[in-house]
This record gives sequence, structure tokens and C-alpha cells, in this order.
Amino acid sequence: MPVLWIVLIILAMAAIGYVMGRQRALASAGGDPRNLHSLPSYYGSSVAIFTMVFSFLVLIVWLVVQPIVIENQVAANIPPEMVREGSTLGLMMSDVRRVADGLDQAVSQGAMDPEAASNIRAEFTDVRDRLGAIGVALGSDVGPAVLRAAQRYRSLNATGHMFMAVVVLGLAAAGFILAYLRSHKDFRARNVVETTIRYLLIGAASIAILTTIGIVLSLVFNTWEFFRLYSWTEFFFGTTWSPSFSGRGGSSELGFVPLLWGTLYISFIALAVSVPIGLFAAIYLSEYAGPHMRAIAKPLIEVLAGIPTIVYGLFALLTVGPMLLSVFGEGGLGWMQAGTAVMTAGLVMGIMLIPFVSSLSDDIINAVPQAMRDGSLGLGATHSETVRQVILPAALPGIVGAILLAASRAIGETMIVVLGAGAAAKLSLNPFEAMTTVTAKIVSQLTGDSDFASPEALVAFALGMTLFVITLGLNILALYIVRKYREQYD
Repeated sequence: MPVLWIVLIILAMAAIGYVMGRQRALASAGGDPRNLHSLPSYYGSSVAIFTMVFSFLVLIVWLVVQPIVIENQVAANIPPEMVREGSTLGLMMSDVRRVADGLDQAVSQGAMDPEAASNIRAEFTDVRDRLGAIGVALGSDVGPAVLRAAQRYRSLNATGHMFMAVVVLGLAAAGFILAYLRSHKDFRARNVVETTIRYLLIGAASIAILTTIGIVLSLVFNTWEFFRLYSWTEFFFGTTWSPSFSGRGGSSELGFVPLLWGTLYISFIALAVSVPIGLFAAIYLSEYAGPHMRAIAKPLIEVLAGIPTIVYGLFALLTVGPMLLSVFGEGGLGWMQAGTAVMTAGLVMGIMLIPFVSSLSDDIINAVPQAMRDGSLGLGATHSETVRQVILPAALPGIVGAILLAASRAIGETMIVVLGAGAAAKLSLNPFEAMTTVTAKIVSQLTGDSDFASPEALVAFALGMTLFVITLGLNILALYIVRKYREQYD
């Protein structure tokens, strides 16, 4: 049974349970809500919650655990000698999953019946061509070992989904019946519902915290493994970035300094663009624009925040880069050799950050007490003098916090840098040269078939950990400044 059907059935049972639980409670009270311990809606909510919560929790855990268990069982039945030379068990399992998905797709399209999909043999049928005819592309021929593993994968997956449907729907029905039978006038439904909701909120907060801890621990352990293979002094103080995938990375030079320089250089240009424009826009919207103009201009500015970064990257590659090249290239001043450069990525990233700076600064300026404006104007200051000498100094701590948050956002940007700044790791002051950043190199180091035990792959985690520490420091500093500012005027 498809997962969507299971979800819809549970939701339907919960809706029916809400109505029936409410009616049963009212009936036990003789139709008078005043005789109930709780409001009638709490009795219906109790049935709906007990129908959904445990069944959905089991469904989520099952969907996460089942693929891991099945893959381990299938991989355990593959003899080591069946793994082709130059390949690994992990790559072979990727082929197994693709073939299994292809067989499922063939069955769903009617190109193959379920029995044929379970009994097809690679010795007598070209499985690659058979699946390719229905639009399933496979990179290599399907051998007997891969096909048998894929068929076992499909069988275990189908069995697992069947048991999942039975267990999940059984739990939903059990919760429905239990909560429904408890729906009488003396049942403390409000206490049960509110306690359940509190535990659900605690669980949601715990998931967020545990996810953060998991991310940090994965970075820490892999970074530690990297520094066991590569000197930390050469990483943090090296001025050459030249990874080599020959051997085990012995000839690689993995200096962090040029990547950090490119990251900070591009971020500086981005802030030089976004901070003045965003701050001036915030001052205009909060102090000079009328309600009608503000209602139009503020949403239009914030539209920039909703544009995907890949679109900004294409804008840098196809529009801003060629435009700068026509002015600063060989046909102009001769400073620029190609459209990908620090200036290209910095300008586009600055445009992306304008609504970020503008919105935060606008909120901070509006938080300055009106009494300070009135006092300044009452003493004879003009509107512009009030803005310069009263409002901006009062809002300065919050504005600084907004700028630091924008800086951390710029440091973590990837797609604009990949498409607009180039891939050269170098130390240069020329903003019209191609450079790269930490995030761009993280992407490149983990792209392709690489040995995760080598320094070239593990260095991505060291770069990520370093970037995490830098942005975390900026965020903590920004939040500290903003909090102190809010405490001053609360």
C-alpha cells in the first residue's frame, strides 16, 4: 500500500474519531456540556491525537530504518568475489537500487508483470536494454549478481511495506478505539490533550537540537580524521591549494589561506554593495516614505530575498560578468581576463543581500522610541538632523548586528561563487581576477568518485568545520549586539 494512502487513511480515521469522540462524551453527559470535565472539543481532539501520533511516529521511523536494514541484508548476501575489480560494494549497491527501481517502474507501466520482474534472468535477457526501452537509463550492463540482488531488494522492500501498512494502521485503529472508549464525562480530556501536545513540542525541539548536535559531531570526527592524515599547521597557514588525487594524497597541498582570502574578499565586496543600499532603503522606508509608498516598495525589495541563489548565479555568469568584461576587459581598461571574477560574484551577492540588510535595519530603526524623534524635533532639529544625530546612533547596535548577520550569510554562499567567481585559489588584491571560496571547494572536493579515506575528501569536513566556527562566531556576536540593543529600549 502506498505511503500516501496510509497517511490519508489515518487522517480520515482521526477526523471521524474527532466527531465520534465528541459525540460520545456529550452523550455520556446527557447532552449538556456543563456536565463534562473538559470542553467537548478536547474529547474529539483526544481521539484524533491518539489515532495519529503513535501511528505517524512509527511510520516515520519505519521509513527511515527499513531502507537501511534491507540494504544491509542484501549487501551481506553478496559474496566479495562478485564485486567487480575497480568497484566497491557501495557502488554495486547503487546499481542494485537503480535496477530495483527500474523493475518497479517497468511493473507500474505495464511493460513487465510482477512475476516476470521477479524471475527475469540476466543470462537470457539484456536487462539494460529492456529497462532502457521504458526510459530507465543504466550506466553499465546488469550482471547476474546485481540482478539477483535487485530482485531480493524488491522482495524485501515489498514485504517491509506490507508489514508497515499492517502495523501502522493497526496502531491507528488501537489508538482510535482506546481513546474513543475513554471519552466519557469524567475523563480529563483537556489534561491528556495538553500534556500530549507539550510532549510533542518537546520532541520537535529535541529533534532540532539533536540535528544540530549530529551535524557538529559529524564535522568534528571527520575533521579529526583529516588532521590525523594531514598537518594542521600546513592546512591553516599554507598559502597553496593544490589537491592531488594520485595515491593517498601525499602530493597534495591543502593550504586554507587562499580560500579564506577569496571568501572574505568576495564577502567584503558584497557588503560594500548591500550595506549602503540596504541601509539607505531602510531609512527611506521607515522615516520618509508614506504608508502607500511603503506598502508598495517594501514587498518589492523583499522579492529579491525569494529568488533562488542558482538564479543569481546564472545572472552573474550570463549578465554581470559579460557586462564587467566589456568595460574592464581587453576592449576596455584591460584589467579583466574573463567574466568570472571576484567583482562579478561580489556585486551579485551584494544585490542578493540588499533585502536582508534592508528588512533588519528597517525593523531596528522602527524600534527606536517615537519619544526620541519627538524630543529632537521639539528642540528645533530638522528631520534629516534627527535621522543623522538621534535615530541612527540609537539604532547603530542593531544595525551592526544586521550587518554581521549579512556577513555570515555572504560567507556561507555557494552557488553565486561557483558560477560567478571562478575556481582559482589564489592570493591577489585584484578584484577582477578569478578566485574561489571555502564553500565552492567543499562542493568540488565532495563531487565525483573519491576515496573518503583520503585527505582530498576529508578536507571538505575540515573546511566546513572552519567555516562553521567563523559563521557561528559572527552570529553569536550579532545576536549579542542585537539583544543588548533590545534590552536598552524595552
